[in-house]
Amino acid sequence: MKKSIALTAAVLTALAGLTGCGNKENGKVKIGIAKIVQHVALDDVERGVMDAIKDAGIEAEYDLQNANGDVGTAAQIAAQYKSEKVDVAVGIATPVALALANTMKDIPIVFGTVTDPLGAGLVTSLDRGEGNVTGMSDAIPTEQHIALFKEIAGIKTLGYIYTSSEDNSASALELVEKGCKEAGIKLVTQSISKSDEVKAAAEAIIGQVDGIYLSTDNTVFSALPALVDVFGKAKKPIFSGDVTGAKAGGILLASGFNYYKAGRATGEMVVKILKGAKPADLPVRFMTDPSDSDFLVDLDAAAQCGIKIDQKYIDQANLIYKDGKLTEK
Repeated sequence: MKKSIALTAAVLTALAGLTGCGNKENGKVKIGIAKIVQHVALDDVERGVMDAIKDAGIEAEYDLQNANGDVGTAAQIAAQYKSEKVDVAVGIATPVALALANTMKDIPIVFGTVTDPLGAGLVTSLDRGEGNVTGMSDAIPTEQHIALFKEIAGIKTLGYIYTSSEDNSASALELVEKGCKEAGIKLVTQSISKSDEVKAAAEAIIGQVDGIYLSTDNTVFSALPALVDVFGKAKKPIFSGDVTGAKAGGILLASGFNYYKAGRATGEMVVKILKGAKPADLPVRFMTDPSDSDFLVDLDAAAQCGIKIDQKYIDQANLIYKDGKLTEK
């Protein structure tokens, strides 16, 4: 009898090993994907992650979560993923990625669209992951954007709204300050803590600036229509480092990478981990291929602001907004 019990225990142990973390029921892996807020760009990242995993032939069950801009909620989501023992957790944007990294030490974590993973403390080197953490950065060429904005729109004073509680926004602010200094432009800033403060912040600075620059601040973009409305009524231009939100119109210029492609790049890292790669062996990924980026010119917004855009920039753009319609070249 003792021999039979021992054999049964051995069989159960072997079966437990075959099921891994216990999430691969019916051959499916369990993946948690959490984002800090809901807006078009982050939705595109989420969709890109899932499509990349599907196209790799991996069947997955997803736990999709939205922290609604609250770091406390992000921590609760991380605790939930830890309890569920997901096979991989994906954190879209810095606050969620940090919550996951601080909570889970033995579950692979892939961050997506984190502007400054070094500054945020997610990794200590861009050449490799950190323990169970790696991912994709959405760093953008802020200084070049500001120089281009000055050249096209002739701005002398630039507005900038940022979320004071987000590490990626603090890092972006430093780049904006540097860009304004290099371009000889005065900078007027306004900090916020949540999305329903965006409109008031825009109204607070509208009379002091010639235009506004938007970096990849998730809280600001979650209330983008309110900001576009304020600047549109004042007939003052907007330059966005995120093209996704500009596709609805109202933003003079937008330059940045395609967030769906960024999501696919993040998903490809998840696939590598599911196939056996260790996060620590995967370097931080950047979207550097020209085909990954878009350049949008809004001729309706230009006319509204009384700005004439040189034909060479129109020729360079792969997205043109005119007469209320978006055309892709």
